[in-house]
Amino acid sequence: MKKKIAILGSTGSIGETTLKIIKKDKKNFKINLLTTNRNINKIFKQAKDFRVKNIIISDLSFYKKAKIKFKRSNINIYNSFDNLNKIIKTKNDLVMSSITGLNGLLPTLKSIKHTKKILIANKESIICGWNFIKKAAIKNNTKIIPIDSEHFSIMKLIENHKTEEIKKIYLTASGGPFLKFKLSKLRNIKPKQAIKHPKWKMGKKISIDSASLMNKMLEFVEAQKIFEISPNKIEIVVHPQSLIHAIVEFKNGLFKFLYHKTTMSIPLANAIFEKKDDIENFLKPELNGKRKIFFENLNFLEVDKKRYPIINLKSRINEHISTPIIINAVNEILVDQFLKKKIPFNSFYHYISKVLNDRNYRKFAVKKPKSISEILQIDKWARY
Repeated sequence: MKKKIAILGSTGSIGETTLKIIKKDKKNFKINLLTTNRNINKIFKQAKDFRVKNIIISDLSFYKKAKIKFKRSNINIYNSFDNLNKIIKTKNDLVMSSITGLNGLLPTLKSIKHTKKILIANKESIICGWNFIKKAAIKNNTKIIPIDSEHFSIMKLIENHKTEEIKKIYLTASGGPFLKFKLSKLRNIKPKQAIKHPKWKMGKKISIDSASLMNKMLEFVEAQKIFEISPNKIEIVVHPQSLIHAIVEFKNGLFKFLYHKTTMSIPLANAIFEKKDDIENFLKPELNGKRKIFFENLNFLEVDKKRYPIINLKSRINEHISTPIIINAVNEILVDQFLKKKIPFNSFYHYISKVLNDRNYRKFAVKKPKSISEILQIDKWARY
């Protein structure tokens, strides 16, 4: 029987990688939903290639364009995730949730009751709405698998271990494209430089977060929530080779780490196929010529606070219950402003600090959201 799957954010880098993996075993999958925000040409090509009957286009103006442009198509075009009941009649085997930003939270929540397993590649959803995601997953008996290479690695490393056995978890950061850049030149960095990651092929937003080290701040919060572990037990180290994705130190003196090549195909394929012993056939030609390991020096460095001032947020990001929501929202605005060349690259920490020192900050930061609308209220204050 074919496995039923939906891909939220199919036109993004994670969505495209998911489709490439599935294409290798196409006969065993039935994709019943693809979604995008605005990329209507790409999603229709994907729908045609994989014979998908349903798509969601979130942006209303692009949805209307698609309805006109593809009116002769036999594909059902929707504008809202409220239509999931029409699209998914019985539970899917898998939902891939890879919509970027806080916009991914509601679709993730709405999808949980429609699937047996959900793969989450959306940091912002976990950071801002983990309690709601976890509650919905328990209620609907849905398995959650984090797809960030770091959190997927931690999940694998601590399998069959109790939390009290863990002494420390180390999140590794590549250092991005500016690890050896002159500090005096950081102000003049252009967007095209920041999105050119030396190891990973990613979207613009995550590439910039990696360059500033904000992605590690977000992953720091993610790890606490997903694995219910104290922030005091989580450290961040720079690992330029990007081959070790997480290290766990146990109280018995043993260290475990997970090594894999710098491709999201590996955690994705493992999460999709789960118990398939050999995934090599699903990753060719990506892994061809890359079988040899440990022929590189593996370096681990302390984070340079002058180069990555964002690391200073580590002492404040857990200050109040909703501080992570506020920091995430401000960062999304700053990334957008940087891409539009309105602010310098090295100004992110300065602007985030200004918000955290605003007279109204505590009023919103101490709120424990009881609904998605309350999360959005806090998010809206931080943005404006």
